[in-house]
Amino acid sequence: MFQIDTEQAGQRLDNFLVRTCKGVPKSHLYKAIRSGQVRVNKGRTSADYRLRQGDLVRVPPLRLPAPNEARPVPPAAFPVVYEDDALLVVNKPAGVAVHGGSGVSFGVIEQLRAARPQSMLELAHRLDRETSGLLMIAKKRSSLVALHDMLREGKGRKHYLALVKGDWVNDRQHLRAPLLKWLTASGERRVKVDPAGKPAHTIITLQKRFGEYSLLDAELRTGRTHQIRVHLAAAGYPIVGDDKYGSDEVRAQFARMGLNRMFLHAHRLEIPHPLTGDMLRLQADLPDACRGILACLEQS
Repeated sequence: MFQIDTEQAGQRLDNFLVRTCKGVPKSHLYKAIRSGQVRVNKGRTSADYRLRQGDLVRVPPLRLPAPNEARPVPPAAFPVVYEDDALLVVNKPAGVAVHGGSGVSFGVIEQLRAARPQSMLELAHRLDRETSGLLMIAKKRSSLVALHDMLREGKGRKHYLALVKGDWVNDRQHLRAPLLKWLTASGERRVKVDPAGKPAHTIITLQKRFGEYSLLDAELRTGRTHQIRVHLAAAGYPIVGDDKYGSDEVRAQFARMGLNRMFLHAHRLEIPHPLTGDMLRLQADLPDACRGILACLEQS
């Protein structure tokens, strides 16, 4: 049992456990939270719960991996789109988590840290595992703080390409709907449109129509979890391949066509440099699998 003091207050529960249970894989910690073995004030809670002074945290016995269970860190083979002393931007492939946990031993950040052990590397933001594209990593504490401030204040522009089911009507449309996180009975994190949720704003620009499918540019004006996916699904245009908010039938159809992922790609980034203020305009082209699907739709 741990009682939270003033210095620990404000931390997320998962970050507190990582610091407290040194050496325990993150996947073990997230599983303990999801299963209810970790308790705060005798109740279940989520990994992103912010601890308060006086909270009582129960941590169950946790097994350290045996030496023969240790797995080698995969090579960090992410294409570098931009790099200087303060900032690293890579093109993350789909299917790779940005950090370890939830059953994943080594995400992007762990692989990069293993490849660059002398560097300070911290995620400036996150991408869903099945989302590909531009991912920012801070190389200095000052740049991390500046990037967080910039994203919170909406100074940067993050654009995604999404293929959706449906014939999108307007050339440009603002989606504003509050989003609320919730957990399924199995402990899986989900998000829904709900008046009690946090404000969220996505700007959609039509790129091309493919009959009953549409290619859209989605610009994030806020950065809520699953924001683009939930906004588009709530509008009646779920993203192709989305296993949480999309259609199983559509996902199976596109899997037969060779797309075994969600069609969501962070393709363009326009941000002031976190230290110099100079405008950076970065781009990552659509992966081959996504381009191949668009070529098939054009021919059909």
